[in-house]
Amino acid sequence: MSHAINSPLTRPALVLASTSSFRKALLEKLALPFSTCAPDVDETPQTAESAIALVERLAISKAKAGAAQNANALIIGSDQVAVIDGNIVGKPLTEEKAVEQLMAAAGKSITFYTGLALYNSATGELDSLVEPFIVHFKSLSQAQIRYYVATERPLYCAGSFKCEGLGIALFERLEGKDPNTLIGLPLITLTEMLARQGIDVLSPHEIGC
Repeated sequence: MSHAINSPLTRPALVLASTSSFRKALLEKLALPFSTCAPDVDETPQTAESAIALVERLAISKAKAGAAQNANALIIGSDQVAVIDGNIVGKPLTEEKAVEQLMAAAGKSITFYTGLALYNSATGELDSLVEPFIVHFKSLSQAQIRYYVATERPLYCAGSFKCEGLGIALFERLEGKDPNTLIGLPLITLTEMLARQGIDVLSPHEIGC
């Protein structure tokens, strides 16, 4: 069912429920006014929870946590993990863990799953999905990996790399709908979700703040 375009007087604010500087920079590409908030969400996986279920649940939880702080707003939530040898891999947090993750990924094709949710805090409407992205890693030596980790310190990035920086040198090729997904926010899909809420990013817009 199509949504009527919101008038400037009723159009909700746009809020990114994330403290990630990478997601903030990605959202800025859409040239829409937005604010950010820090969602208070426990990211611990549930027992026997799949990667797909985990990232969609967390994306929704973050969006709804942001809604608690923002009335009449469209809240964006997102979460990402990688799967290596059947194991869910998140942020490494330490250099040694980052080296360990990249050693496990070297020479393999790794799938990243990014959950995306858009929640309308005024109407309760929720739009969510999980977008996969496949990274084909080069065969890498431990010395190369240690140099990379020490140089770029990707300690808060799922999979232990920053593809928008030197991390691009780790890959043979990338496979997916939207390269922004790998950084943490699927912008193509997000524009589709926003359109369903009456916001066309290619039209003049006035969004509440």
